[in-house]
Formats: sequence, structure tokens, C-alpha cells
Amino acid sequence: MWYRFACLMALASMAMVGAMAHHHWSAQAAEKRVVRVAAAADLKFALDEIREAFQRQHPSIEVVITYGSSGNFYSQLANRAPFDMFLSADLDYPRRLIQQNLALAESEFPYAVGSIVLWVQQTSPIAVEKLGIQALLDPSARKIAIANPRHAPYGRAAEAAMKNLGVFEKVQGRLVLGENITQTAQFVESGAADIGIISRSLAIAPALRDKGRSWEVPSDAYPRLEQGGVILSWAEDRAAADALRSFVLGDDGKSILGRYGFHPAGSKVE
Repeated sequence: MWYRFACLMALASMAMVGAMAHHHWSAQAAEKRVVRVAAAADLKFALDEIREAFQRQHPSIEVVITYGSSGNFYSQLANRAPFDMFLSADLDYPRRLIQQNLALAESEFPYAVGSIVLWVQQTSPIAVEKLGIQALLDPSARKIAIANPRHAPYGRAAEAAMKNLGVFEKVQGRLVLGENITQTAQFVESGAADIGIISRSLAIAPALRDKGRSWEVPSDAYPRLEQGGVILSWAEDRAAADALRSFVLGDDGKSILGRYGFHPAGSKVE
């Protein structure tokens, strides 16, 4: 009898502990907040680091990032894609969303100025550092990768630079278009293209820094790449999105962006 009673008490105790543990886990799960970010592909490495630093300061907020071309994201967001924040490679797309009442006007923020470089593999015979834009005319540059100008601001910058520096018509037939600037860099890294015009932020990121050589395209050869963001009008947790926005614009966010070659928003780029 005593043994049976002890067993029943032990089972009841275990059930109570299990219920308490489940309640604690459920409470923790309920407290977890999420910010869903649609981000320009040139931000890949810098924003991954920003997310880690932000989540250390805000452990209750999870940041989920999807990378792609700004123009494609704009089209998706115009149809109310499920994101809370949009970090674009230019300010035009966020402002269009504001004009359509799809984003909050007071949340608009420029966060950096981007730049472009000619980039080749470390083993490439093309002396990109010496030749500059003329490297695109080198016989070894059979395929030239740029992001698709139709929906990628960095692709439009690349096309404008080639036109302004007098080589576009000579190389137009050898262009291969990446869906976004990350895919463009992958084309050159993999050997699918011999040379590419990519963002400086990708060229100096740890993943690519030792794999290639580059030449920085003069900033006056293409439209200024003022990058900006906005919070969408249907953001599920506005306070969490505001916290991430503040972090990106704060000293820590600026420092990380600077390490990846981004110039401060509003600064003059030489």
C-alpha cells in the first residue's frame, strides 16, 4: 500500500514539474519577438554581423533576414509581402512605398553610401589594379558580370559607370547578369565570369577578401548609391523594428558598416 502511494506521489510530482517546465517554455516562446527584414544583397556580410551584435543587446528579439535585389523586393512589398523592414540599396524604392502608403513616412532612414569595384579572382591574368576600367577590354575578360540593372541599383551603377567611362558599347555583348549583387560576385568567384563589377562591401568581406583583386570605380562615374530603409506599415512589432532601426543608425551599426566599406549616410564620397 505504502509503495503504491509513493509511486502515485512520484508520478504526480513528475507531472507537476513537467507542467511547470512546459509553462516556462511556453512563456519564453511567447516572449520571443521577431523582426523580418528584406535586405539588399550587398548587405549580406555586414548585416549578418549587425544582427549578431543587435541580438546580444536584445536577446528577446530575433532578426530574420532575407537577401535579394532591391527592385524585386519592392515588387513583393507592393503586394504586401510578409516583412517588417526593408533595407534597400537605394532610397528610391523605400520612398515609392511611402508614397503608396505601404511604409511609414517617419521611419524612412538613409543608413549608408555604397560604392562599386571591378573584381577578379586572385589567379586572374587581368591586371585590374593597373588597367582600371580598361581591364574590361582585356582579351581574358570574355564574360563580364554585373547585377541586372532592371531591378538592382548596383547593376544600374555598373552600367552607368561603363557608359560614362567609355567602354559600355565595346563590352555590352559580353555581359552576364546576376539576379543580385551577391550572385554577381559568385559568378566571378566560381569562374562563370572572368571579371565583375560588384559592391565594395562584398569585395572586402572576409569571405571574398583573399580570393580576389579589385579596382575601385571613381564615384563620379555613376549615380550616388545612397542606401536607405523603411518600416512597413503592416510591421507586426513596431517597437522591435524601431529598436533594430536605432541600432543600425547608432555607433555600433555605423562601425560595422564602415568596416565593410560603406560610407556614412550623407557623407561626401571621393
